[in-house]
Order: sequence, then structure tokens, then C-alpha cells
Amino acid sequence: MNHHNSLDSSDITYKTEELLEATTNRYKITVQVANRAKRRKYEDVDIIDDPQIKPVIRAILEMVDEITQPEIISD
Repeated sequence: MNHHNSLDSSDITYKTEELLEATTNRYKITVQVANRAKRRKYEDVDIIDDPQIKPVIRAILEMVDEITQPEIISD
């Protein structure tokens, strides 16, 4: 996740729009992002990854990567 260290709000907005455009159901993807963020928040309580990136932002970035780069999850 080192490539996400220098994000600004326009990058986050762009990635969020990219995620929303890739789905047909905005409600469902919003719930998935929220659930992933909540799960990461409690699973990674001992791991201090990058305290500047909130769990919901990290979830959005991960999900966009999974959608735009399917080879990430194909292994």
C-alpha cells in the first residue's frame, strides 16, 4: 500500500467516482465499502499501517484496485 501515501482529496474523489461508475448498484457498493472499512478497522487494530489514511478511504482504494486490476485477486 505504499503507493497510496501521497493522496490528495482530488485523487480520492476520482477513485470514488471510478468505483461508483464500475457498479450498477451504488447502494450495494456503498455498503460493501462500509463493511470492509469496519472489518479492517477492527481486524487491524494492532497493525499501524498508515494512520493518515482512514479505513473507509483505504477500503475504497483497495476496491478500485480490485476492479481495475483483476489480476490482483486472480492469484
